[in-house]
Amino acid sequence: MNNSLPITIVIFGASGDLTERKLIPAIFSQYRKGRLPAHVRIVGFARRPWNPDDFRAHLLHGMQAYAAETYDEQAWQSFGANVFYVRGDLSTGADYATLHQALNDLESGPANRLYYLATAPEYYIPAVTHLGANQMADEDEAWRRIVIEKPFGHDLASAKHLNEVLHAVFQESQVYRIDHYLGKETAQNLLFFRFANTIFEPLWNRNYIDNVQVTVAESVDVGHRAGYYDETGVLRDMFQNHLLQLLTLIAMEPPASFNADSVRNEKVKVLAAVRPITPANVAGRTVRGQYRTYRDAPGVARGSQTATYAALQLYIDNWRWQGVPFYLRSGKVMPAKMSEIIIQFRRPPHVMFNFPPERLLHSNLLSICLQPNEGIHLRFEAKVPDSVQDTRSVDMEFYFRSSFGDGPLPDAYERLLLDALAGDASLFTRSDEIEQAWRLIDPIMAAWVTPQAPPLSFYEAGTWGPPEADMFMARDERVWRSVCGAGK
Repeated sequence: MNNSLPITIVIFGASGDLTERKLIPAIFSQYRKGRLPAHVRIVGFARRPWNPDDFRAHLLHGMQAYAAETYDEQAWQSFGANVFYVRGDLSTGADYATLHQALNDLESGPANRLYYLATAPEYYIPAVTHLGANQMADEDEAWRRIVIEKPFGHDLASAKHLNEVLHAVFQESQVYRIDHYLGKETAQNLLFFRFANTIFEPLWNRNYIDNVQVTVAESVDVGHRAGYYDETGVLRDMFQNHLLQLLTLIAMEPPASFNADSVRNEKVKVLAAVRPITPANVAGRTVRGQYRTYRDAPGVARGSQTATYAALQLYIDNWRWQGVPFYLRSGKVMPAKMSEIIIQFRRPPHVMFNFPPERLLHSNLLSICLQPNEGIHLRFEAKVPDSVQDTRSVDMEFYFRSSFGDGPLPDAYERLLLDALAGDASLFTRSDEIEQAWRLIDPIMAAWVTPQAPPLSFYEAGTWGPPEADMFMARDERVWRSVCGAGK
């Protein structure tokens, strides 16, 4: 395909929060940095009775409210000249014909197009179907790509159906399923940390690692999303996408090259090797919790059993990771917004020092902090000066801000949108990876409504989950670890 052609970014659901808060600030930031391809225009498509000036004013308000640090009036004026708007309904086929004609008039010749579905999930299938009916996915003269937000389905069956609808209109190479966690600098750095350095990869296996912990904690409650969340829960909202994506980056084998297929092949292999959780073992390998005031939120069903917290124990049945437990946890209204990966190494097999019999050396810890205070910490044991054999845990620390400047790290959407425009799908999720993730989550969801399910445990807002989560770890003679955040 000809990448020198003009590019039109068409945002469906352009009047929504995602466009105002994330997409336009990300595109504008790359525009200011001079990284956008030449001749990029943006066309918003939504039901609001706006003209292009109204749309630009709406986006300007979003820039000033949510991305003031990147706003520049002079740059915005030239950027805004390439922003347009077409009014239409996402469910009405005739409006897509109107959009198609408006795009052809704007482009006045061959042009590449990136369609971005910044819509509620129920509009994915209508939008894709109408794009196909109007031949808007055809690549006779230029490329056509489509970006789809999470959630991609609400179970395996719906994800398969959505993939079938997509593949009836777009080839898999045209589809970009986005998970903003993979666009974070620290998530990307995980691959560089593992595969651009030789000191850790030889240790990255069952011989040296005791366990792996992944925490994605949220400090907010369900808020205005209560009705939606009550039908979703923490497993669908966080585990099926964010946490399993991080799991694949931690556990994958080195790809042959850093192209999209090589990277994604290795990620799929990890998910395929995860030992399923079944009704027979769901009580021993999962914890489900709910913060105590959740049922008071408007839109939550009376006596709701929806989990706002979960902890899972997973095993990857392959040569590298056999027998190493991976502990994944996520929850609402926890003390801090924090995402962290902990690699806990095994204790020394023999201690030569004259410690008391009950004294054990602490395990070495490697902490990869995705947010906040993005960085990497290595905790190891050192002798206390002027002592005979006293030891203390000390940290070697790396922070992005101190090493690369105090400016804000780029938003994840900046990298992901630029990759989609360039045709690099490495950080996007392939159809088989989506389906494999649902194959892991669906049985847990099903087991949680059986008599074998662990009881729903309650926890107070501002705590790190229910007491049962600590007992879950204590059973294995382990504790939840945190170095970069305030978590225990």
